[in-house]
Amino acid sequence: MSLETNLEKYAELTVRVALNIQPGQTLWINAPIHSPQLVRLISQKAYEVGAKHVNIEWQDEISTQIKYKYAPAEAFNEYPAWRAQALNDLAACNGAYLLIDSSDPELLKDVDPSRTSAFSKAAGPALVKWRESMSAYKMTWSIIAAPSSTWAKKVFPHLEEEAAITALWDAIFQASRVDQDNPVHTWHAHNDTLRNKRELLNEKQYRKIHYRAPGTELTVELPENHIWRGGSATNGTANFEFNPNIPTEEVFISPHKNGTQGTVRSTKPLSYQGNLINNFTITFEHGKVIDYKAEQGYEALKAMIEIDEGAHYLGEIALVPHHSPISNSNLIFFNTLFDENASNHLALGRSFPTCIENGTDKSKEELSQAGLNDSLIHVDFMIGSAEMDVDGERADGSIEPIFRNGNWAL
Repeated sequence: MSLETNLEKYAELTVRVALNIQPGQTLWINAPIHSPQLVRLISQKAYEVGAKHVNIEWQDEISTQIKYKYAPAEAFNEYPAWRAQALNDLAACNGAYLLIDSSDPELLKDVDPSRTSAFSKAAGPALVKWRESMSAYKMTWSIIAAPSSTWAKKVFPHLEEEAAITALWDAIFQASRVDQDNPVHTWHAHNDTLRNKRELLNEKQYRKIHYRAPGTELTVELPENHIWRGGSATNGTANFEFNPNIPTEEVFISPHKNGTQGTVRSTKPLSYQGNLINNFTITFEHGKVIDYKAEQGYEALKAMIEIDEGAHYLGEIALVPHHSPISNSNLIFFNTLFDENASNHLALGRSFPTCIENGTDKSKEELSQAGLNDSLIHVDFMIGSAEMDVDGERADGSIEPIFRNGNWAL
């Protein structure tokens, strides 16, 4: 099937499933400058289903790299007021936000991590309304991907540039089920499958989840009245479904902030703020990170964990079967959108208020009392493998298998 045909199907999937654009909505697209064909298709299809405005924010990685290398240090203590206002306004009007991820996994590897940390800290208070709306599903948002030459060469280092880009497009289309005859129909069915899994877990109401694998011995406590999520989400303002990520293979939940004990080992590289962190371990006590090591990217890992107090605690645990399309491709994408959907994973930082009953109606203080974490960041890292077993512990202390050898046993 031609690239043009697949791009058309990808754009249709993005507008009708990922974002499920509604008549009168405003769509904001954050896109890399090398993906105009895809962006134009998405814009056209959004208008065709009734979008009122499609605003496009183009990003250039090289310009970003230049700024982080050469701008004065004080520049990273400020966040553009115009952008913060625009995004907060988008949230206030129940708009839709689309990020087309195309990042070079090592774009900022030669940049002092204190610069990226400073900018993240500046972004936190500036974007608080927007981020709260996203995490509570009070607005529509989604992340998809498009190749860049540097990313493609990282995934397919043995290929020439153009061949690597073609190969990465093919991998994205396969992982996103765009290679199917009717991706929209296929995604509705896939969302039903994930819904069935999360409903089964919600019936169980496990009090703890236990992980065992080489290098990993971890217990994670869950809050009372928790809710597993995964697949499609519901826009809480206008009551329609959308998919925050395409692709996605996970069901996930926010754990109790103070209930994680033990050590976990990563199984895939983590690309964080233009740096690769690889072969790392993190140890928790009473929920808090008390020790961490990394064979590659230690300083980036340190900067991430030390960005604020909440970054020392988990905000998410997610279950993903080892036998899933992305995992079965045997590719390492060096991109969290894909690698997290090939592996069980955890996330340091901000919790999801939608993961407890009536969480979106609770104040920050009430969410904290319920055991949910808050932070400037939410960073997923991969821990799953074919060697991982996962158990659920019921309220009466009985243990049930959830995963065996990396796959569903429940």
